[in-house]
Formats: sequence, C-alpha cells, structure tokens
Amino acid sequence: MSAIPAALVLEDGKVYRGTSFGAVGETLGEAVFSTGMTGYQETLTDPSYHRQIVVSTAPQIGNTGWNDEDDESSQIWVAGYAVRDPSRTVSSWRATGSLTDELVRQDIVGIAGIDTRAVVRHLRTRGSMKAGIFSGDALAGTEDLLAKVNGQPSMLGADLASEVTTKSGYIIEPTGTPRFTVAAIDLGIKTNTPRMFAERGIRVHVLPANTTFDQVQELKPDGVFLSNGPGDPATAGGAVALTQEVLNAGLPLFGICFGNQILGRALGRNTYKLKFGHRGINVPVIEHATGRIAITAQNHGFALEGEAGEQFDTPFGRAEVSHTCANDGVVEGVRLVDGRAFSVQYHPEAAAGPHDAAYLFDRFSGLLEGDK
Repeated sequence: MSAIPAALVLEDGKVYRGTSFGAVGETLGEAVFSTGMTGYQETLTDPSYHRQIVVSTAPQIGNTGWNDEDDESSQIWVAGYAVRDPSRTVSSWRATGSLTDELVRQDIVGIAGIDTRAVVRHLRTRGSMKAGIFSGDALAGTEDLLAKVNGQPSMLGADLASEVTTKSGYIIEPTGTPRFTVAAIDLGIKTNTPRMFAERGIRVHVLPANTTFDQVQELKPDGVFLSNGPGDPATAGGAVALTQEVLNAGLPLFGICFGNQILGRALGRNTYKLKFGHRGINVPVIEHATGRIAITAQNHGFALEGEAGEQFDTPFGRAEVSHTCANDGVVEGVRLVDGRAFSVQYHPEAAAGPHDAAYLFDRFSGLLEGDK
C-alpha cells in the first residue's frame, strides 16, 4: 500500500511535505514543539494541548505503542501530530495497541517523514504560529490551504478551559484514611493530579471551571486547587474572581500551570503570550527561597509578568515571584509571603517524569495540616 501524501502548512507560507500519520483529512491549530524524549501518550491526552499541533523533537515516536493506563484524560486533545519517524513495531509489554491505530481511532490527523528539526528551528526563530495538516483529498493547492490556516482563530484571546473542563463534578477518594478534602477546579486537569493528592490521604472534589465560590463552600474543603489547562488566561475571568474569593476567605490554595497564571492574575499581575512557549520535560526552574533547581515538565504558551524574587503588594497581603526559569527568566511561580497560597508554572504531577517537583504536593499537604 502506497503512502498517502501530507503537508504541514504554517501561517507564514512555509510548507513541509511528508506522509499521512494517523487519520487522513485536515486539521487546524497552533504549531508548537515539545522536547520530551518520552511520554508522548501523556502529551497527546493532556487537555493543555487542546487546539495545538504538536511537533515532536524526538526523531522516533511510537516505540512503546499505546496502553490503557497512561492517558491523562479521556481522549486525545491535540489538534494534530507531526513526527519524523513513526515506529513500525511496538516493543512494550504494557501496550494494548499502536500509536498509529489510536490516532486513527480518535480521528487525529498527523504527518510523518518531515524534518522536524527544521520545523522546530523555524518555530524557535519565528514563534509558534497558526498551522494546518492536510492529507488525502484535503491536500489541494497551497494558496487554498494557506487561506484555511490563516482563517482560524488566534490562540491569543482563546477561551479554551471552558471547552475541556468536566461537565459535572466527581470525587477521587484518598488512599487509606482520609485526612483532608480539596476542591480542585478543573481548567484542564490531568488524571495524575488527583492521584497525587489521593496518595497523601486527600479526598478530591473535581469541579467544573464555572464553579462558584458558594458551591465550593458547600463542600467545606480544607483547601482549593487550580489545575493546568489550555488557552489565554486573560479570558478566564470567572476563575480569577473565584480565586480572589478563596484568598479573601483565607483558604489554602495551590495552583499549577494555568492555575499559576490564574493566581497571578488574581494577585493583580498581567499575563502575556510567549514567543514559542515551554513544552517538554527538561526545563530547569530556580526556587529563589532555597536556590534549589528542579528539572521540570512544562506546557505553556502564556506567562506571568514579573522578575526573579520581586515582591509586590496585593489586596490579600504581600506576594512575591517565587520561581523563574533558569533558561530565560520567565516567571515559574508566585506565592503570598504568608504562605497560604502558592503556585508553579510547571507540572509537579508529571507522570512521564521528571519527578523533581513532586514535593510540592507534600508542601500543600503541610499547609492543610497547619491550617487545621
């Protein structure tokens, strides 16, 4: 069977031609790249990648196939997938199928056989941009494809958390004796996050993004958690308002990724879109109070404004920029100086690793203990 031609088209007119990988057809999204050498299943099922076409820098993808245990949500969320060399065989005993078959089953359009190094160098130079993957009958004239690519909405101003959040609340019970109850606001939460809480004796009420403070209070939680998620944090006014009410009530609060941006905006900071973002599992972050550097997993295209160690006044008390990226100085964490609210831009729950930052769940558990 002959390979089906495919093309990755970028908004600036750059075209990379290869072969179809996964479903045949067309898809639109923002082209971004991930530097992770492992964890492609966790990446593809992470709601934070909603409406993004992910270009993998690792040259060979699919070696370990697909299994029923490593999904970070109930579906694949990426808009499309671009790789260089899909593995022809599956070599993991845990696999229940191949990556290719799963992409087809979930109707995810991808492209293979392109020079992903060249794509990544282009995106690093020009920045993340609108893109499309086209294959089969969808592969028409380049001008028509380029018009489709440029006609899609921008990621700037995109309200996507509301598209990936749970439709109704659910509970994850703790392992062993329940110690605390946490209300987790699902802005695009990953499966491993409630699991990390449960391992520490915490019952987690996972709640929709539009949950009100009154609904949170009804649960009588010991603390509140703000999850990761996709889109522009400037559109998440409801989550910001909820966070401010939580801070006014004095409840302990912990946020990650999108949750970090929400806490920052609740504290009066602005957010902005990064040129090409941080996506991968090898990003070094400095915690300024200790000087400790953690190698972290990240996926964000927006960030908080601020400088390393900067302190500032808020209606809820003095706050500070607690973490920054060692590579480029981007804000990676904020906190109230009194310690009752903190957040980080990276993923301490990263299932595929690294696990340098898992201690933050213990820090939050200690905060709940102290508050009681």
